Amino acid sequence: MTSQADKARAFRALHEASDPFVIPNPWDIGSARLLEALGFKALATTSAGYAFSRGLPDNAVGREQMIRHLADLAPATNLPVSADLENGFGDAPEDAAETIRQAAAAGVVGGSIEDATGRAGDPIYAHGLAVERVRAAVEAARALPFPFTLTARAENYLVGRPDLADTIRRLQAFQEAGADVLYAPGLKTREDIAAVVSSVDRPVNVLMGMAGMPFSVEELAQMGVKRISVGGALARAALGAMMRAAKEMLERGTFTYTSEAATMKEITDLFASVRKPDQAD
Repeated sequence: MTSQADKARAFRALHEASDPFVIPNPWDIGSARLLEALGFKALATTSAGYAFSRGLPDNAVGREQMIRHLADLAPATNLPVSADLENGFGDAPEDAAETIRQAAAAGVVGGSIEDATGRAGDPIYAHGLAVERVRAAVEAARALPFPFTLTARAENYLVGRPDLADTIRRLQAFQEAGADVLYAPGLKTREDIAAVVSSVDRPVNVLMGMAGMPFSVEELAQMGVKRISVGGALARAALGAMMRAAKEMLERGTFTYTSEAATMKEITDLFASVRKPDQAD
């Protein structure tokens, strides 16, 4: 499975299977290949994790640089890759559409468009504009020569507006606009997650890896969740371990952190186990 069309079909099939799947979020080629070697079936990029790798805060990477990142990462793994495309890098529906076209050209087989503006005083697009942006992204996706999986995100909870009714209203409108997957990051209770799942007729992605999220894959499956991502959590876990190790050296002058570090052989063997795309038959 190395062609973009093959990856796209495999990614779509994961959403159609009876069981949910975990789609972890690498931030560079190395983390992507490690996750592939560990046995995951698909990957999703993380805008936060990639920004951190460049020494930037989240949402500080522009479209041009993000597309270059996708063009590096997507062909470097045999797995389908879906892209975190933030708000499409612009307010207009055509901005979202153009971002989908460029992301597809970079090699990904899916991507998300969110309804967050990035502006503190006005954090969420008006309902009508949010729907038009998703519709434009869907139209761009449908014009591609493979089944691009378009995820529409309602960001109320991540920007401090925990309005379940408005979130559901938006997700339902995004479904009507043609989105393939629906996603409201920041939902934390069983009741809210179940309410979202039962209100729509599309696969629902739930974000784990946040504080106060105790659910297992089995529990999320019982709620009807189809896809589970972790956003920047893996990147934060890696950076957190590095920061603790660095503080130990700096403040205590010791190196006990190495007892929990992966061995050189473990990492080397994992990388060696992944057949690179250019080695495919």
